[in-house]
Amino acid sequence: MIKKGVRIMMITLLNGKIHRATGTQAELDYVGSITVDIALLEAAGIREYEKVHIVDIENGNRFETYTIAGERGSGMICLNGAAARCVHVKDKIIIMAYATMTTEEADSHKPKVVFVDENNAIVKTMNYEKHGVIGEDIINS
Repeated sequence: MIKKGVRIMMITLLNGKIHRATGTQAELDYVGSITVDIALLEAAGIREYEKVHIVDIENGNRFETYTIAGERGSGMICLNGAAARCVHVKDKIIIMAYATMTTEEADSHKPKVVFVDENNAIVKTMNYEKHGVIGEDIINS
């Protein structure tokens, strides 16, 4: 990016994360994507149709797809299409979205992290502030 003859560096950082969600469904005969309870998406600051990175904790699979909003309060985490082959029902996964920003914006950026229970109900939502350090609560359920 160039602004008035000055090059501005853009970097990509974690913006929102749903940590250790449990896969509830896998629908192979679907166009593609991951359907996620809209309450979880909102809490993590992830938009519908946003590109996300999925990590399966059980088998190490990592892939990208996009989100579809599922029913609020359902706890739904449904892998659709080819993604259904990467994650099994009941696998623990991490859903991550990233944002591109200037280095100046990155200096004060704090990603939203949503922690869920075994039914994908929100337990706590927090910000990461520094490597390995979790900051102040945003929401406590």
